[in-house]
Amino acid sequence: MTIPTAPTPAQPVTETLHLTQIHVSYEQAVRLLKIRDTYDWHQRVWQAFGRRDREARDFLVRIDRKEESFRVLILSRTAPARPDWCPSAGFQSKPIPDAFFTHASFAFSLLANPTKKIRSNAQGERTKNGRRLPLTQREDLLGWLQRKAEVGGFTVEAESVQTVPRGREFFHKTGAHGTHAAVEFRGRLTVTDPVLFRTTVATGIGSAKAFGFGLLVLAPLS
Repeated sequence: MTIPTAPTPAQPVTETLHLTQIHVSYEQAVRLLKIRDTYDWHQRVWQAFGRRDREARDFLVRIDRKEESFRVLILSRTAPARPDWCPSAGFQSKPIPDAFFTHASFAFSLLANPTKKIRSNAQGERTKNGRRLPLTQREDLLGWLQRKAEVGGFTVEAESVQTVPRGREFFHKTGAHGTHAAVEFRGRLTVTDPVLFRTTVATGIGSAKAFGFGLLVLAPLS
């Protein structure tokens, strides 16, 4: 199965967004479903949207380990159906009211894969495509987040932001394997452009979105 990527929208995303939460026990995920990594989760989540292998992905996903279970969050522009592998009691899905996006500020959590592109090799010679290295220093991480915010219709309060390393996420698929460096950002943000912000929420932030990164988890602030 190939991994289609969601194109950057030329127009604002106006479709109703759906937030889905799935709880799966650790035993079921690892022993029964044979989920080993983020690519396996990617394949399982696709099953909530039917046979759409040739279509562009229009959803974001985040997986969190919660003691003896996994919590899977899905933000999508299409209402998902409960996949066969998901217990009926562990599946909840609802549309997000448009009024949700009228709030001026939010507490947020973002699991991201912040990187920088290096365009030179070990000899100092410039290369055509370059390679990506993970960002690890707090100053670099905050700078990355602020740049994403500037083009995403919001600002972040730097003093409120926590940067929590989540280690490396490994993936294996036919003909390829690799890792992503996971960092969780937690803090407060202020919306500067509601239409652009809603589109940013729908399309995600940063790279490796097909592997569980980029979904903004939001809670309105008074």
